[in-house]
Amino acid sequence: MLKKYFAVGAFGAALAVALGAFGAHGLKEVLSDRLLTIFETGVRYHMYHSLGLMLVALLADRLGESKLLRTGANLLIAGVVIFSGSLYALALSDVSVLGAITPVGGVAFLSGWGCIIAAALRTTKK
Repeated sequence: MLKKYFAVGAFGAALAVALGAFGAHGLKEVLSDRLLTIFETGVRYHMYHSLGLMLVALLADRLGESKLLRTGANLLIAGVVIFSGSLYALALSDVSVLGAITPVGGVAFLSGWGCIIAAALRTTKK
């Protein structure tokens, strides 16, 4: 679990940096302030949860691997794809209905963190 999720988190963080730079330099003159703010929100949550995924991978070594921890990690990944992905698509297309998808990603984030909390509280490894 450690290598796989740490690598996915590191890749996600690198992608968030690239997308952030793209937004700041490539989209600054193209998007309205409102759409650029939406894009930046996607980047911010993308980075937070990529770093969180890396932390979860490191904690798996300390807490022990569990189905709950893996489920939590997978939900963080799903949250990035759905939450940040929908915000990226909304910002680039200005199709407002895409904003209706974003809360599903937020629920994935919250559910993922809930699983991680439960895994931490259930751990017996020292």
